[in-house]
Amino acid sequence: MTTPPPPPIPFAAQAVPFDEFLSTGKLPENLLASDYVGQQFVERLVHYVLSVPAGSYTMAQLGHLLEQLDPRHQVFFFKRLKETSPESLKDFAPLYYGFMAEFNALLFT
Repeated sequence: MTTPPPPPIPFAAQAVPFDEFLSTGKLPENLLASDYVGQQFVERLVHYVLSVPAGSYTMAQLGHLLEQLDPRHQVFFFKRLKETSPESLKDFAPLYYGFMAEFNALLFT
């Protein structure tokens, strides 16, 4: 008698290896399969970048990871960063302005 495969573990219950994602610069295919999972990923990424010691990642690594996200999730990242830790925005300013420059035409139409 064979046993059925276990149901997949929900994203919220999985450990997310942000350090690996940042170092390799790649997100696994289909990791962010839905808008909800994308939002949860961003929420957890914000908490990760605010809680690890300085020097654990570079802004270039973070930027490369953010580039792989849907534009709505990129904007959500900076929104949540501002809501979670407004004083940290000065540390992320170059990254913020780089990403927001892409959306400049969209913001003022």
